[in-house]
Amino acid sequence: MASWGTVDFQQLRDLQRQLNKVQASEFDKFCEDVAKELAARLLAKVIKRTPTGKYPASTGKVGGTLKRGWTAKTHAEAASGSSNKNAKVYADSLPVTKTGNVFKILVINPVHYAPYVEFGHRTRNHKGWVPGQFMLSISEDELRSQAQAIVNTRVAEFLRRCFQ
Repeated sequence: MASWGTVDFQQLRDLQRQLNKVQASEFDKFCEDVAKELAARLLAKVIKRTPTGKYPASTGKVGGTLKRGWTAKTHAEAASGSSNKNAKVYADSLPVTKTGNVFKILVINPVHYAPYVEFGHRTRNHKGWVPGQFMLSISEDELRSQAQAIVNTRVAEFLRRCFQ
């Protein structure tokens, strides 16, 4: 009979122990964190791109309601200006929903005229068109092109922590 020699399975046991550390709940938490980071980056981009209304001082109106609306939960908060959290803090407070293997965060602007600024609208006299700003659409496209690199970096960090 041939002799196969001796085998040390210690490295396989170490690998098994490290893989056991990466439990489903830990991985779900990681996925939620990545989703929140992507949402924060999207909010930062869209807030910077959102136009601010300019009004004469005599009207008493203050611009920026639409911009503040990105981090507001209701139209009332957006109108009052009480929600001036930064994008990262707000994104961390957003709920993440998991459907199958997909993690979702809903980023909305509850200000009632947000879609009209985003996509454009007719003028008051219905004879012209105000072009859209596409602040969310452009920001989504920008983030979509960067998302894979961001996720790859975060996965590499996660695996490095797991295998240390």
